[in-house]
Amino acid sequence: MTVLQVIQRSTEFLAKKGVDSPRLQAELLLAQVLKLPRMQLYLNFERALTPAEEDGLRELIKRRGQREPLQHIIGSVSFCGYEIAVNRHVLIPRPDTELLAARGWEYLSTLNHQPSTAFDWGTGSACIAIALACKIPTLRVYATDSSPEALELAQRNAASNGVADRIQFLSGSGFSALPNGIKFDLIISNPPYIPTAEISLLQPEVRDHDPRQALDGGPDGLDHIRQIAAQASAFLKPSGKVMLEFGDGQAESVRQLFSEQKWIVEDIVEDYTQRPRIFIGKRPA
Repeated sequence: MTVLQVIQRSTEFLAKKGVDSPRLQAELLLAQVLKLPRMQLYLNFERALTPAEEDGLRELIKRRGQREPLQHIIGSVSFCGYEIAVNRHVLIPRPDTELLAARGWEYLSTLNHQPSTAFDWGTGSACIAIALACKIPTLRVYATDSSPEALELAQRNAASNGVADRIQFLSGSGFSALPNGIKFDLIISNPPYIPTAEISLLQPEVRDHDPRQALDGGPDGLDHIRQIAAQASAFLKPSGKVMLEFGDGQAESVRQLFSEQKWIVEDIVEDYTQRPRIFIGKRPA
């Protein structure tokens, strides 16, 4: 079969399986098999696939049809332009989280003192920590996670992006893993924020493949955000900020949680779909 024929057939198969954007998914998987940039496929529509290439693509398309995430099949995802390896032990980075990381490095770039420090609460793949360290060459990042498997992958990602010497990975839950007396310019996090009862309703790619501990935010989805609101100020410098991602419909609850702890609510940032998604707060007086 030709490139165009396998794209068409793969698209039909994925569409029947309920996969979003089936044509794009088919093209990305074929590009992976042929080791070509996706756009090069359009210049090779008449090229015939070898039997080995057909077999390889068939296996990948089958896995995607079973709703295994594209990022797991390929093994990585681009985050803020940096290649981040992912697997079943870490949350797959989403575009909304790129907005969070961008707000983080934009703030850090305004600081006059050198070097600045940041804390990535629940680092997962280390995508946020890596983006910050790459964008701010003088930044020192501390990053914690309670999953040994996640930390192992995070360390590999930091090394492959050339910032392993400026990210200190610590095993443990949240603030409890930090050294005594440490203070940060920025505390940043994409914490688990899905209400427990809603996890079973998520798309199979998320529900069955992202680690549950990276999703489950407790009964109302706010357990971890509540902890950050209560404890973060003790780990911030006087001018420090906290930035975090939250879920649909949680904006006012998050604002209230931080207001109750005397935080100055600086901004609630919308995502690409104009939904409130990112909280930015200043350290309470």
